Amino acid sequence: MPLPLATHAPSSPVDALRRLINLRWLSISSMLLVVVLVPWLLDIPLPARALLLVAAALVLTNLLSLLRVATLRDVHPAELFLQLSADLTAWSVFLYYTGGATNPLISLLLPLVAIGAATLTAPFAWAMAALAVAAYSVLWDFNEQLDIYDSGLAVHWHLAGMWLTFALSAGVIVWYVVRMTAAIRSRDLALAEAREARLRNERIVALGNLAAGAAHELGTPLGTMAILAGELARNPGLDDEVRADAELLREQVANCKAILASLTLRAGSLRAEGGEVLATDQWLRGIIERWRSLRPHVPLTTTCQCGDPAPRLVADTTLEQAIHNVINNAADVSPNGVECEVGIDEAQIVVRVLDRGPGLPPGFRPGPEHPADGNSDGLGIGLLLAFDAVERCSGSIAFSPRPGGGTIATLTLPLSALRP
Repeated sequence: MPLPLATHAPSSPVDALRRLINLRWLSISSMLLVVVLVPWLLDIPLPARALLLVAAALVLTNLLSLLRVATLRDVHPAELFLQLSADLTAWSVFLYYTGGATNPLISLLLPLVAIGAATLTAPFAWAMAALAVAAYSVLWDFNEQLDIYDSGLAVHWHLAGMWLTFALSAGVIVWYVVRMTAAIRSRDLALAEAREARLRNERIVALGNLAAGAAHELGTPLGTMAILAGELARNPGLDDEVRADAELLREQVANCKAILASLTLRAGSLRAEGGEVLATDQWLRGIIERWRSLRPHVPLTTTCQCGDPAPRLVADTTLEQAIHNVINNAADVSPNGVECEVGIDEAQIVVRVLDRGPGLPPGFRPGPEHPADGNSDGLGIGLLLAFDAVERCSGSIAFSPRPGGGTIATLTLPLSALRP
C-alpha cells in the first residue's frame, strides 16, 4: 500500500497499484531498520542473511511493478490481490525468522487486510483476510525463536514493540482510508459534474431543435415584414424621420433573416471545419461591429489590447454568439451604455463586459442556469449557451460587482484551444 499521493483525480485500480508500490517501499525500509537496529539497540541476534533476502525479493517485486504500471491503462482486481499477497508472503517469511506470532510486528499484517478491503472486490477482500488469518495461525506454531537471555527485558520490549506496531498500523490504516475517502469524494464530484453537463447538453440539443423549427417558421413572416418595410421606406408621402425608421426596420429584418439563414450552418459544425483564421483583434472587432449593427441605440465603448502582432486563431461561431449574448445581457440592464475591454493575459484572451445595471443580488452566484444581471425579463437561454460554448473551449465566465454599481462579466478563453 502506497504513501499517499497528492491528487484530486478520481481513484482507479492503477492509482491503487501506485499507492501499493509506494507503501511497499515503506515496508522494505521497515525491514531494513529492523535488521540494523534490533541487534544494535536490543542486543538480539537476527538471521540477517535470510531477512535481507526477503527485503531484496520485495525490492525486485517493486521494480518489476514500477515497469508494469508505467504502461498500464487498467488493472484487474486479481493483479491487485496478487500484489497484496506478495506483501503478505514477504512479511510472513520475515516474521518466521524473527519469532513468528510472538513478534509484535505480526500486527503489520492487519493494514494489508484493511487495504485489501478498501481496494479489492468482495471475494478477493475475503480471500485476503483468510490468507492473513492463515499466515498468523501457521506462524503460531512454525517459526524460529530468537535468543533473548533476559526474560524480563524480553517482556518489556515485547510490550513496547506491540505498542509501536499498533501505532504504526493505526497510522497506516487511517492514512490509506483518508486517501481513499478523498478519492471517492473526488469521483462523486466528477460524476455530479458529468451529470450536470449531460443535463445541460440535453437542454442545448432541445434548444437546437427549437431553433431549427423557429428558423423554418419565421422565414415567411420576416419576408413579409421586409417587403412592407421596403415599401414604407420608398413611400414619398412619409417625412424623413419616419422614412429613416422604416429603413432601420428593413435593415433589422434583413439581419434577422441572415441570422436565421446561418443557424443551419452553425448548428453542429466543428470549429476546425468551418472556422476562418483571423487575428485576435480583427475577430473581436468584427464581433463588436456586428453587435452594434443589431443594437445601434445602446452605446458600446471598446478597448482592445491584443498585442502587435495579435495572435491568430480560428473564428469559432459559437464563441462569437457567446460574446454577443454576454454583451446583450449587459445592454438589457444598462441601456445607457456598456463597456467592453479585450486583452491578452498569459496566453489567454480576456474579454470584460462592464455595465451600470442593478448589479448582483447579495449572495447570488451566477451560473449556467441563472441570468447574472438580475434581469427577470429573459429566459436565461443566452447565458446558458454562452457558458456551454466557453466551457467547451476550456474557458470560463465569471461575474463580479463593479465599483460604483453594476456588474463585470469576464470571459477567459485559452489561446491554445483556439489556435489554427
